[in-house]
Amino acid sequence: MSDTPAPPLPPAIQQTTLDPSRVLHSTNAGVIVERVGQLRNGLRSEGRAFARELAEYINTSQAGVATVFVYEETFGTKDRIHWLIHMRSLEDYETLVRMGTADEGFRELFVRNQIPPEKGGGTWDRMFLDGSLSETVLIPQQWRMYGTVAAGEAPGTPARAQGWAAAAAQGQTTLPPERTLNSATAAIVIHRTAQLRYEWRSEGRQFAREVVESINSRQEGVATAFLYEEAFGPADRIHWLIHMRSLSAYYALIEMHVRDEAVRELYFRERIPPEKGGGGWSRMFVEGSMADTALTPQHWGMYATRR
Repeated sequence: MSDTPAPPLPPAIQQTTLDPSRVLHSTNAGVIVERVGQLRNGLRSEGRAFARELAEYINTSQAGVATVFVYEETFGTKDRIHWLIHMRSLEDYETLVRMGTADEGFRELFVRNQIPPEKGGGTWDRMFLDGSLSETVLIPQQWRMYGTVAAGEAPGTPARAQGWAAAAAQGQTTLPPERTLNSATAAIVIHRTAQLRYEWRSEGRQFAREVVESINSRQEGVATAFLYEEAFGPADRIHWLIHMRSLSAYYALIEMHVRDEAVRELYFRERIPPEKGGGGWSRMFVEGSMADTALTPQHWGMYATRR
């Protein structure tokens, strides 16, 4: 067996020709739309080519407005594609919608015959299972969103008199951007979702933010995590994006939970106030609602597909 380490998986930023300074990603975007679609087995290569072409068309035509990367489910359902569409704000989503009526190059992608004659021909819609396309809107978590309060803040504390604007997830950590991993630079992204119980929505978010900081402060260069709110879906469903240098970096996260006493205390601490019945973090979440999906940036040849 060779002692030479395997080359790292290429990060998503290698999917685009854009200069890195013009790329939006999970830590500098104000909104992320995750679009998921299930490819048909017989059109897996053609579907990936379409997904990548669509992403790069948006990247080059809407630089500074939206950046799109394509990911595969690492261990989940095979041939399920995830696009992460990063935008400055929800206002920019309207720009993407207008592309469907005003941008002829964009429209041509959808009406072109993408499937070879030997497979029956046809456009992009034949590549996906009917009804499998779905979207989830993620907004970086900020205190006071949805009526929640931060630790040490009394309910009903007056807000400062200023306008509210979308803020990037980078503001959740004191680390500078060049020392964090994101959806453009990570080799693996773990998308963790969980449903908070309504009565402990503030306490649950405080715990979620402490989990983020425990990773960021201890795993610099190995893993970086950020917390997001789901807009337009179930109320109080939260999302973590955990960006890792490699798949094996998952072991570092496990070891941190086993050996670091401060991290272990984070999970065993009494968090719910006595007047709400007391208890630890587990009471804050709906049982069975916490789930992880590992995403690998798509690159040609994965799972024996062709370009």
